[in-house]
Amino acid sequence: MPWFGSGGRGRILSVTEKLAKMYSLFEARYGDLKWWPARTDFEVMVGAILTQNTAWRNVEKAISFLRTHRLLSVTEMHSATKAKISSLIKPSGYFRIKAERLKELTRYIIGKSGGDIRKMKKMDPGRLRAELLLVKGVGNETADAILLYALSMPFFVVDAYTKRIFFRHGLIPHDAAYESVQSLVHSNFPKDVRKYNQFHAMIVETAKRYCKKSVALCDECPLGKLYRGDDLTRR
Repeated sequence: MPWFGSGGRGRILSVTEKLAKMYSLFEARYGDLKWWPARTDFEVMVGAILTQNTAWRNVEKAISFLRTHRLLSVTEMHSATKAKISSLIKPSGYFRIKAERLKELTRYIIGKSGGDIRKMKKMDPGRLRAELLLVKGVGNETADAILLYALSMPFFVVDAYTKRIFFRHGLIPHDAAYESVQSLVHSNFPKDVRKYNQFHAMIVETAKRYCKKSVALCDECPLGKLYRGDDLTRR
C-alpha cells in the first residue's frame, strides 16, 4: 500500500521520497548511532564474520577474547592456528567454521595488500566486492559490511531487518533478492558512506525495538504514522 504526503492526503510519495522520509524520522529519534562499534578496521572485518547467525553480544565476547590474546591484527590472526582462534571465538557459535573463514579472510587481505588495510581503501570498490565474494564464507551481506564499515566504500548493507521493514512499508515484495533491495537504495538514496552507515544502523535498531518478527509495535516506532501492512499482529 502507498504512503501519502500531508498526513495521509495528497500525492503518493515516490520511492526516493519514502526513503528520505524514513531516514529523517529515524535520525530524529536516534541521532548518530556511531555504528560499527570497533577500535580498528580489521576488528570491523572480524566482527562481520563473527556476527553471522548470532547476536551481537556474543560477538563482543569473542572479540574481547581475541583482543586479550592479541589476535586482532591481520598478521597475528593469519599466523595463529585455527584451533587457537576457534577456542577464543566460541561465544559466537559455529566457531570452527568461523575460524576457517577468518583465516581465509586474512589470507586474502595479505595477498591483496600485504596486510595493509589502508591500501585496500584506495582500490577499486567494484573489484574488491567481486573478490571478497570469492572468499570462503563471505556472502553479500558480509562483503558489504566490510566494504562500508571497514573500507568506507558506498555499499548499502541489506539484512533480514532491512527486508522486514521495507516489506512492511510496501517498498519491496516479501521474497525480494538481496541485489534488488540494495539496488533500490542505491538508485533512490544519496550514495554517501555516512548515510548508508547510519541508515543501516537505524534500521537494525528499529527492527530490534519495534518492528519485530512476530509483532509490530507501530505506535512506538519512529515510522508509526507511515505503517502499512495488513498481515501483522499489532498492539
